[in-house]
Amino acid sequence: MIFEVSLPKRPYDLPPMTALVAFEAAARHEGFKAAAQELNVTPAAVSHQVKALEAELGCALFRRHHRGVNLTESGAYLVVALQRGFETMADAVDQLRKRSDRASVTIRVTTAVSSLWLTPKLAQFWKSHGDISVAQIVSDTDPFAQDCDLSIHYGDMSRDTGTRSLLFHDRIMALASPGFAAANPVGSPEDLAGLPLIHFESGVTDWTDWQGWFRALGYAGPVKASHRVNNYVIALQAARDDMGAVLGWVGLTHSYIDRGLLVPLLPLEVETGEDFYVKLHAHATDRARLFHDWLVQSSAGG
Repeated sequence: MIFEVSLPKRPYDLPPMTALVAFEAAARHEGFKAAAQELNVTPAAVSHQVKALEAELGCALFRRHHRGVNLTESGAYLVVALQRGFETMADAVDQLRKRSDRASVTIRVTTAVSSLWLTPKLAQFWKSHGDISVAQIVSDTDPFAQDCDLSIHYGDMSRDTGTRSLLFHDRIMALASPGFAAANPVGSPEDLAGLPLIHFESGVTDWTDWQGWFRALGYAGPVKASHRVNNYVIALQAARDDMGAVLGWVGLTHSYIDRGLLVPLLPLEVETGEDFYVKLHAHATDRARLFHDWLVQSSAGG
């Protein structure tokens, strides 16, 4: 048995788009002449398209008079629907244009995560995905801004919403330059608390400071505050310049530790209650999802 299926000539069985566009322009301008100038056609062509549309719909869309035209009730109903549709299409086109003007993938990160963790990883990513460009939006303020495909955060991941994945769970050590460590040997947290300490004021609620680090080790006494900075990379550089001890998130600072640029002052580590995680924002592209998956997989593999 053979079934014959009759398909509409146009999607959704709509009248021709040229007729709809001509009608919408004539409705806005309340006349065929101004609509024709906008569409770069003759007034007769606009009139012909409108008459064809009226014939197809079986109703009058305009009341015609010598000064122009006025919408009928049917015409007003149709023009509202058309303008809503055109606005939706315009928004979609605008979004596509914006996406084509920007890099394939945009990711928002802090200065520390960018310089210490993400940027070195990008070289590995491009070896296997050289056709995907990644633009970093580096900012230490407003970490939850949405003007990006992905963003990396530090905190309690369970408090966030949306698509998010763990990158790594870190631990914190007290680090200093080899010269500072040699000149200031310590055997306990109490010894360390009396040395020059570099305090990083991050503005992030969950970020562990020196007081919190010492409390986790059971020390609640006074803590020396010698230097305060609001940028973690600068804090690490200050430690490298023998200015004092700095808290080192091992996952971020392992390159400094591996090269001997910074060394632990004590063999003690504090596990953090927070995570470094990546968030995939709404409307992210397929390329952004691919980069997201790669980041998670490469982090799991160390």
